[in-house]
Amino acid sequence: MTTTGSPPTTAATRPLPPPGRTPLKGRLAVLAVTLGIFTIVTAEILPIGLLTRIGADFGISDGTAGLMMTLPGLLAACAAPAVTVATARIDRRLMLCVLIALLALAAFLTAAAPAYWLVLLARVLIGVVIGGFWSIGAGIAERLVPARSAARATAVIFSAVPLGSVLGVPAGTYLGDLAGWRTACAAVGALAVAVLVLTALVMPPLPPVRPTGPALLRSLLRGTHTRFALAMTFLIVLAHFSAYTYVTPFLERTTRLPSAATVTVFLLVYGTAGVVGNFAGGAVVARRPRTVFGTAAGLLALATLLLPVLGRGPAGALVLLAVWGAAYGAVPVASQTWFATAAPGTPEAASVLFTASFQATLALGALAGGLVVDHTSPSMALTLGGATAVLVVLLAWLHFAKWRHWARRWGAPQSGGVSCETLRGFT
Repeated sequence: MTTTGSPPTTAATRPLPPPGRTPLKGRLAVLAVTLGIFTIVTAEILPIGLLTRIGADFGISDGTAGLMMTLPGLLAACAAPAVTVATARIDRRLMLCVLIALLALAAFLTAAAPAYWLVLLARVLIGVVIGGFWSIGAGIAERLVPARSAARATAVIFSAVPLGSVLGVPAGTYLGDLAGWRTACAAVGALAVAVLVLTALVMPPLPPVRPTGPALLRSLLRGTHTRFALAMTFLIVLAHFSAYTYVTPFLERTTRLPSAATVTVFLLVYGTAGVVGNFAGGAVVARRPRTVFGTAAGLLALATLLLPVLGRGPAGALVLLAVWGAAYGAVPVASQTWFATAAPGTPEAASVLFTASFQATLALGALAGGLVVDHTSPSMALTLGGATAVLVVLLAWLHFAKWRHWARRWGAPQSGGVSCETLRGFT
């Protein structure tokens, strides 16, 4: 299975689990990565649930408070290639521990910040953590467990994304209601310390197998499937975060939910649906990443376009949030799988491209949504997000049309071309 600019996956290039690792040790290592990503996701998107409280505390607008989402995304997009390339020859276990320690420091700094600029500085540190940890951790499952269990372990790792919504953000929002948003941030820091201890105890030494360098990243970018993955990831994440970053103001002002506790319940329903979407998409994404991507984009477009119309009452908003959550829950695993399928044999490099594109667009989405909210309303941000998601559906269809053309042109694998096995993976 080869693509332009990507080496074939062989026994020599496929990373192997460390010798002497028992199944239990492998599962514990996967758990440590999962909890690390869960903590990072919670820290990254917790401001969504606390946006109005933090803004009120510092006397800033919702759009300005949205910079807490923009800055980490921008820094993560830069950190993903920079950190991975700069530390390419350093043991990946050590890097995971250092990055989790930095996350704890950033969370405690946020909790103690007397001024908003210190909060933004802490969010810069979180951005570095996101870029580095995701790039290393997203494709690490095949080094921790046997090959037959790698797909399941990857799905478990990516379940941390919706779990951050279903558990992390609602729990943090609830704690913020009870004891203040600073307490919620400190709790994230304490969780990061616990994850650091677990990672240090159960993660095996992971010396780099194939260091990720600029030349390798450039070669991957020449692949057609990689470019489609970049385009679709850009659009779907832009659509989601330009809308979801401001879902709390929408629920408070448009749906007119009676209390902050009710908003927390609605976010919990969204997150629960995201877990379902993650595992439902993960069950078929290895065979049909394009189908999963296109379906998720269509459902996301449907939910966000209808929310300003049908979400003015609690019942309609709740149903559409559940659809939205299920749709977006499948997006990260679909995007990462697409990148990995397009770049066989180089899982860390594929993760770098996935993380950089994902996080850069998250930042742009939050920024664009903030501009729209400050000049119009949260409803308009949802509408524009839905319109952008429609473009993803169209792009998935375009890839299908191109795939049929390529399949007729390359009936057999050719040097420097795309193999039939790879093409079958993009149905």
